[in-house]
Amino acid sequence: MIKIFDDLDRELVLGRSPSRVVSLVPSETFNVVALGAGDRLVGRTDYCVHPAGLAMPALGGPKNPRVDELLALEPDLVLANKEENTKGDLERIVAAGVKVFVSFPRRVADGLAHLGRLTRVLGTGERPGVKARLRDGYHALRDAEAARATLTPLGVFVPIWMEPLMTIHGDTFMSDLLDLVGLQNVFADRERRYPLAADLGRAPPLSPEEVGGRDTRYPRVTLDEVTARAPEHVLLPDEPHPVSDADAAVFRALDVPAARRGLVLACEGRDLCWPGAQALDALPRLREAAAGWREASR
Repeated sequence: MIKIFDDLDRELVLGRSPSRVVSLVPSETFNVVALGAGDRLVGRTDYCVHPAGLAMPALGGPKNPRVDELLALEPDLVLANKEENTKGDLERIVAAGVKVFVSFPRRVADGLAHLGRLTRVLGTGERPGVKARLRDGYHALRDAEAARATLTPLGVFVPIWMEPLMTIHGDTFMSDLLDLVGLQNVFADRERRYPLAADLGRAPPLSPEEVGGRDTRYPRVTLDEVTARAPEHVLLPDEPHPVSDADAAVFRALDVPAARRGLVLACEGRDLCWPGAQALDALPRLREAAAGWREASR
């Protein structure tokens, strides 16, 4: 019997390792394959396209999966994420008697811990390739933490949406990953305000009591705010919003150090926002890239 808690502190009890898994999160699909259990995937989202060649049925997007089709696949485990999936869909799946394992990592180390728990759930931890991948992941994280302690971070701005312009607070996985490679999120202290007009400085914000449990970690900001925070780098990930050439031109026209030094740069969104195996694989690449950007900033 397997007993384990997910990131919502819900106890998951399984009589055995699952043999039919549906993933409602692209990063989790990648994790399952990385942990040597890709043959157990019987369903995925339309956006689960990494690694290439996945042949199981696509069931819609993370926010709007076709739950009836999912249940017809008779999974014994569904992998979900608090941010990616909707509460109503997950409650419906649970009500049908299907186990749901929910992730919600806010730090790179959280993603590694989740990967370890997922290995236990899948029962693949003793496979040599899986053990090596987890070991290498721990080493990559420890090496990055040690190197980060010697660096003076450089300010970075990362837009994740354009209309309205949206970025990340410090209490996010992406912000932690950037900090780990020596790039400090210039909006780490900026919480999201409600309503939108308040976020853009056009109206008084709601009180904390009125905001309630709504997520405040993805603020909508103005270009004037970006200019005032003077980022030394602007990174343009290709997800969750595919940044166009026209979008990039907006930031290259700003009076900020990043634009003056030619450091408004496109980057792989998966490397920044996929917890688990992808992020651990990406750490050495991002550290090398950040070292180059640091040199260009001098």
